[in-house]
Amino acid sequence: MVFMPPGSAKSTYGSVVCPAYAMGKYPGLKVIMASYASDIARKQSRKVRAIVRQPKFSGLWAGGKIVQGNESVEHWSLENGSEYMAGGILSGMTGNRAGLLVIDDPVKGREDADSPTIQVKTINAYDDDLKTRLVPMASTLIIQTRWSQLDLSGQILPDDWNGQSGLIRCKDGQEWLVLCLPAVASRADDPLGRKIGEPLWPEWFTGDHFAKFKANKRTWTALFQQVPTPDDGDYFKKDSFRYYGTKPAHLRIYAASDYAVTEGDGDWTEHGIFGVDSEERAYLLDWWRGQTTPEVWIDTMLDMAHKWKPVLWWGESGVIRRSVEPFLMKRMRERKIFQPVAWLPSISDKPTRARSIQGRYGLGMVYHPSAANAPWIADLERQMLAFPAGRNDDGVDVLGLFGRGIESTFGAEEPGTKALTPEQIRRKALNLPAEEASSGRSKYRD
Repeated sequence: MVFMPPGSAKSTYGSVVCPAYAMGKYPGLKVIMASYASDIARKQSRKVRAIVRQPKFSGLWAGGKIVQGNESVEHWSLENGSEYMAGGILSGMTGNRAGLLVIDDPVKGREDADSPTIQVKTINAYDDDLKTRLVPMASTLIIQTRWSQLDLSGQILPDDWNGQSGLIRCKDGQEWLVLCLPAVASRADDPLGRKIGEPLWPEWFTGDHFAKFKANKRTWTALFQQVPTPDDGDYFKKDSFRYYGTKPAHLRIYAASDYAVTEGDGDWTEHGIFGVDSEERAYLLDWWRGQTTPEVWIDTMLDMAHKWKPVLWWGESGVIRRSVEPFLMKRMRERKIFQPVAWLPSISDKPTRARSIQGRYGLGMVYHPSAANAPWIADLERQMLAFPAGRNDDGVDVLGLFGRGIESTFGAEEPGTKALTPEQIRRKALNLPAEEASSGRSKYRD
């Protein structure tokens, strides 16, 4: 993988010079070149053809001439048996086999990079189409400017990657050689030996050139520094985080969960425990996340319910509720731990479902434990600062469910009205008759 900022000639190096050299040096090499659009791939193909048509090329490599009559821009070959095939990453290039796959700029821009649909289509095209076209021992070269933690490279790199170069063990089980060249050196182990603060191409990119991009931190950290996670966040701001030392007394306890009900989709199940004081300030008290079986995360949920005894536990309705609720109720009866669960409507748009908790953070109404007392808070804060472009957002979904749950429970109350009792809260959230809520009867106890 090669990561470089816009205008740094990465495509010239990776998509033009590299394939031309490899096709001459290794007779019979089949090359597939893919980009976000077929016309971009064809453009690079024309540049490679222009190189190999030079007399110096055929003089340097035996069999380096283009085969006459087989020189269409999408598919052409050399007399030594090497071939070049070009197309869009989503166009499907079935029927072709290759020993070198070059992927140059797999997404068009910010809109596509942030689109969950394009993210899924891109990784699926890579896994199910392009990778299956490779012969044994083939090489893959991904060249791109980083856009998002969920761009193609971001879905392959390990979750803790932070701009380092070298051999990196990735989530696909492979070791990738990563070359990360930010616009301005930011690490002591810079692969070019630059000191921190030195630009990539000082003869071309001056400090004035970069100044206009540094104003937008998301643009600067992603496109220019190749690490698409702003330190102070985009949707959630780092300076909105508040911290508490000792857990306040007299908190009303609530909980929420985001369940990974689709096997193998890379999502996590996360449970969060929240305390709310008389001024409606929220305190994050306990957290759990894991990629495991439903038996484990449902039993973990009930363990947390037994410990904290939340007034309500919020989850998402729809397919998630249908997948979780039957087994959850069964385990409640088996373990005799009866936790009222309120299911909130499913919302597909990520920023929308987190809007209520974003507002509470903006008002300084949410408090985190210190990292010393709660090691899990560091991962959650990383998710928040990367949202909505981050690799994982399951913890943010938990926060959003809590925010929506509190909003739906208390949002209609008139100022100055008497605080609701836990039984009244449950009745309101679960739409139970008053006597059923107060007696503790519900379907969770049947």
